[in-house]
Amino acid sequence: MLDKTVSACYRRGVLIRNRLEDLALLGKPLHLALGVFDGVHMGHQAVIQRAVQAAHERGGLAGLLTFDPHPIRVIAPGKAPSALLATLDHKAQLVSGMGVELFVPLHFDEAFAAMEAADFIAHLTAAPVKTIAVGEDWRFGHHRSGDVELLGNEAIKREFRLEAVPPVMFEGDRISSTRIRQAIRDGNLDAASRMLGRPYSVSAVVVAGDQLGRTIGFPTANLPIGDTQLPPGGVWAVRVSIDKGDIWNGVANLGTRPTLGGGPLRLEVHLLGFSGDLYGKTLEVQFEKHLRPERQFPSLEELKKQIQSDVTTAIEILGPPTGLEKFNG
Repeated sequence: MLDKTVSACYRRGVLIRNRLEDLALLGKPLHLALGVFDGVHMGHQAVIQRAVQAAHERGGLAGLLTFDPHPIRVIAPGKAPSALLATLDHKAQLVSGMGVELFVPLHFDEAFAAMEAADFIAHLTAAPVKTIAVGEDWRFGHHRSGDVELLGNEAIKREFRLEAVPPVMFEGDRISSTRIRQAIRDGNLDAASRMLGRPYSVSAVVVAGDQLGRTIGFPTANLPIGDTQLPPGGVWAVRVSIDKGDIWNGVANLGTRPTLGGGPLRLEVHLLGFSGDLYGKTLEVQFEKHLRPERQFPSLEELKKQIQSDVTTAIEILGPPTGLEKFNG
């Protein structure tokens, strides 16, 4: 039975623990997928499913152990990607639909980076870890000294099963987060979606904006985009999940709003046919079709006419503006 103080810490449908020391308190065998898992793409999913399968076969909790921030941002910030495919919260949301019951985001800092690979495994397996699943080329520990060979030796010593998973290929090359980020930047969302195993989406909590959209008949939800990897700017037909529930068709503007004087890059989403308060809700925005580039209009009235045209085009692409039961992909 799970420790009562631990069992209350759920988020996005999975149990959250962020310290290795707390894993033993769960009171169950653990089957863990280890890695950064930026984007949770098809290669990552192959690793995760090994942990999930082991939990089903042997009993216990299927978990994912990851790191925040991305280790490269601590170890070699000059080489770190400027944008990521998924926030930590979005990552938890994605894996909750894959059979993962436990999410372990460990804080990664210079002290953690200095930990020897064998010491990390020793700390980790102080809990009843029965399976560790990794990509066969995963490296970890101080100076990236840990690899599958070291894990194999530790598996014998500490009596856990090692699952080393080969890379998943796409068009002759291994799937990687780097490839997917480039495809998204290029606007090749079809390739990105095939490597991800799902349509590309971003997730964020709605924050207050300047409420200008509602004055011209098109209220928008404003989403802080942070360092999330985004497709080319402009107007998009989108599908939007509200708090992992109802799905709505929509029109999104990704840009700087030049007609309104410009500003920082922002993502604003108008849900077709929706009425209600979205502040504080988590929206997952799935980009479906790029409608046009962002441009400056001579007046708000001209902007309003163009938005109405964008809405008409989006309806032609996505269908009627009503809530849906699930993403179509």
